[in-house]
Amino acid sequence: MKRIVFSVDVDAPADRVFAAVVDWRGQDKWIPLTTVTPGRHNGVGTEGELSAFTGIGRLGFLDTMIITKWDAPHRVDVRHTGAVVRGTGIMRVEKLSETTSRFYWAEELDLPLGIVGELGWELIKPAFALGMRQALRKFATLVESGEIGNELASVA
Repeated sequence: MKRIVFSVDVDAPADRVFAAVVDWRGQDKWIPLTTVTPGRHNGVGTEGELSAFTGIGRLGFLDTMIITKWDAPHRVDVRHTGAVVRGTGIMRVEKLSETTSRFYWAEELDLPLGIVGELGWELIKPAFALGMRQALRKFATLVESGEIGNELASVA
């Protein structure tokens, strides 16, 4: 099991940041090479409904997920159930003030393929971390500009 944690401060209230986090369709605006297909509803138990394809064209992988924790506007956890990505994603929003928040994204990953998976992870980890930091900076910019998060503020 590998655990990674990233965070970004956002000049927006916690409910708006949480709304942007769970705007699954909007994630393609800030997560590189990823298109999310949301379920019909948000909340615990969206098994078989929430998925993300990461790749270019048809080359990539499908990440299927089940929402296992829903505590709006603070936290949502997903269990990755796909063939490539397995483990738990934890997305948490911490209120810093009435107008600022911190968004944490953690992944607890079960690596496939034993030692080969471990070695592969060590090779891709720096690029993955760079991509995550860039994605979270873009997320903050989009929330702060009002491009994401406003339309779903009622979910929180």
